[in-house]
Amino acid sequence: QVQLVESGGGLVQPGGSLSLSCAASRSIDNINLMAWYRQAPGKQRELVARITSSSTSYYVDSVKGRFTISRDNNSVYLLMTSLKPEDTAVYYCRADNGPVVTWGQGTQVTVSS
Repeated sequence: QVQLVESGGGLVQPGGSLSLSCAASRSIDNINLMAWYRQAPGKQRELVARITSSSTSYYVDSVKGRFTISRDNNSVYLLMTSLKPEDTAVYYCRADNGPVVTWGQGTQVTVSS
């Protein structure tokens, strides 16, 4: 089973940018769906963006035009621009490999002046 480790979170001012990385313990070429989720305090975990093995991507409306998801053979990335305070959350990487779903441990993103 693949293991996932996120990195790149931190504190950024509104309007700033951050780039998150999710490193897998092995090749993810055969994992069709990789995704980023986030969970804000007191809220449910929600999908942010997902990308297939053929690099077809999907974004929730709240991040369209601001976030970009990408992948290579062993990592998934999330470039976040024009960040807003409401983007503050723990961001998680997820791999859907058939019936097996794997989560990373999460990385904190805080958008505040």
